[in-house]
Amino acid sequence: MTISNNILKNVIFDQRENIREFNIVPREYSFEANGSYVLVGLRRAGKSTLLYKMVQDLVASGVSWEQIIYINFEDERLTGFQTTDFNNILAVQAELSNKKGYYFFDEIQNVDGWEKFARRLADAKEHVCITGSNAKMLSKDIEKTLGGRYLSKYISTYNFREFLTANKINHGKNDLYQTKTMGTVKACFDQYYIFGGFPESLLYKEKREYVSSIYQKILLGDVVARNGIRNDDVLRIMMKKIAETVGQPLSYTKLHDIVTNIGYKISKDSIINYVENAKDAFLLFDIQNYFAKLADKESNPKYYYYDNGLVNLFLVDKKSILLENVVAVTLKNKYKDDLYYLKSSKTNIDVDFYIPGIKTAVQVAYELSATSRDREIDNLVKLSKNMKDAERFIIVTYDEEDIIEKDGVKINVIPAYLFCLDNDNEY
Repeated sequence: MTISNNILKNVIFDQRENIREFNIVPREYSFEANGSYVLVGLRRAGKSTLLYKMVQDLVASGVSWEQIIYINFEDERLTGFQTTDFNNILAVQAELSNKKGYYFFDEIQNVDGWEKFARRLADAKEHVCITGSNAKMLSKDIEKTLGGRYLSKYISTYNFREFLTANKINHGKNDLYQTKTMGTVKACFDQYYIFGGFPESLLYKEKREYVSSIYQKILLGDVVARNGIRNDDVLRIMMKKIAETVGQPLSYTKLHDIVTNIGYKISKDSIINYVENAKDAFLLFDIQNYFAKLADKESNPKYYYYDNGLVNLFLVDKKSILLENVVAVTLKNKYKDDLYYLKSSKTNIDVDFYIPGIKTAVQVAYELSATSRDREIDNLVKLSKNMKDAERFIIVTYDEEDIIEKDGVKINVIPAYLFCLDNDNEY
């Protein structure tokens, strides 16, 4: 069924009204004024809002609303949209304005063959911005098809600074010297590390239920339906087991054994595919062991969820897991693929995170209790003696702050809310 021009106009005009009235919370992203972009990331992370901001900025600069073509391909009125319907969008733009069009396509990956249309627009020097909730949009095959015409950018849920901004809480370095502000920031971190940073979650009292609804949408729509998964029960069990083992190396073999021991019959290859599907939907990311050989790096990663609200759905009183996950997310957002863990049977070194680019090792401990203090400190001291490239050492706790010196090694103990704020860019 062909999508008529009238339906396209209805979608475009309705979207313009939404954008006009939308209140934008500032995010820490910048875009080239004349650049075309592919924005990818977890569903409901705020990709559409960033497109809204681009549109509002264009209109403020003098571009007329008639030049704006914004289409959300999850609009039910576009059900059945096919590749041949893309030309109708160009026809509608020509009807609405005789000036240059500015194109914004939300969740365009729902239409097979979208990348060829996007390439055609870019070749014609059109201004185009696209969003999607699947990492495959950044695959080498897609990049080859797009021909380098687009700038790619990953969009996360709110980081902690953005979360505070959205809650209208000042969080500059000087603000944190004020006792009242400091208390407010800490209270806000309690919410952030438990319920995560989904922008719209701030509008809901029942935040867990809101995050759960997003998770179900991602699991059933972006993972199960898109990949034709038949046994979604196994997928659910697998996601729960990964949440319960956050921060621990987890091979495909071990994960397969966990699932089959419960009684499910499934191949190891299927487990591998399920994990990759979850990563493609930005539910999970993994980090590899910096010490390991290539084969081991690929088979024994540590998994984390892209947002704490998601991992919290599976946990009961697991504060240490939540703390490590929020630190992992903070580091992943900042350092991308330059993030590893350290584990060596030869030296017995076991360190949660290592960032080679800044030669920094990070341990996470909910608190430095009598039992954990020596273990966390000794691991970092041992690392300094065995790895010359490691120069800075940090322990992130829930709320403890200290400077520890042992055997000539300086270790900064940083409370998580300050670590996630990163106001001084010290790590």
